[in-house]
Amino acid sequence: MSHRFLLLLVAASATAVRPCAAVIRLGATSFLDAPARFGPRVTGDGICGSLRAADPANACAPIKNSAGSGPGMAFVLIQRGNCSFEGKVREAQLAGFDAAVVYDDEDKSSLYSMVGDPEDIHIPAVFVSKMAGETLKKFARGEDGECCINSSMDETAGTVLVMSFVSLVVIISVLASFLFARNCRLLRHGVDNRPPYIKKHVVEKLPCSVYKAQCSSGENFEEACAICLEDYDNGDMLRLLPCKHEFHVACIDPWLTKWGTFCPVCKLEVIMGE
Repeated sequence: MSHRFLLLLVAASATAVRPCAAVIRLGATSFLDAPARFGPRVTGDGICGSLRAADPANACAPIKNSAGSGPGMAFVLIQRGNCSFEGKVREAQLAGFDAAVVYDDEDKSSLYSMVGDPEDIHIPAVFVSKMAGETLKKFARGEDGECCINSSMDETAGTVLVMSFVSLVVIISVLASFLFARNCRLLRHGVDNRPPYIKKHVVEKLPCSVYKAQCSSGENFEEACAICLEDYDNGDMLRLLPCKHEFHVACIDPWLTKWGTFCPVCKLEVIMGE
């Protein structure tokens, strides 16, 4: 059960990781984005600049509104559809923009990793959701430094750190649960499988005799106790088991009442009614 639970958690964690490797910010609002697989990546502390909506919106034709001649960087917001991602980014580059932000034209739960030919493309591009794009388009004012694209490397490092911590906690929790269950099982197993014993009053019903060397009973086959290995002395109290083996009373009684129900010599069970 523990192994299945661990696999389910790992699978859920893997599913939760989207192909989003960075964050785009407008003021105090942040949106996840997926950097394009072509062109340069945003590195270091990220980049910030003004944000303008493309005209036409899908940038499938030359963009009419240019980046301007301001000192800061300029980003262009482009709607997905009707032409390739690569074509949109190339139009943004031709219009003088420093980065392209492409937003989805449909409401979907995941983001796309834009693909294309990286040759001669020298501006970064990111992909955001439809909701993010519409929000950026609504609140962007084309003001210098209003929009920032964070480094994908920083975001990835943070994601890896968080996922590593979560995975470590999950693994430790599962191992702790497994060890706890194992110890409980062993404890129950140990209690349920304790060595059987014979009650004291039952053992006392077995015949006993006083050892006399000069007239030893014909039933005495041994001259030493097989438990303590001491020779019998005159006057020693001996207990006779059904198998005809004799032992010191002080040796065999604790054996039968604490450790086992069989003869220490021949292993024959001492079966008696109570």
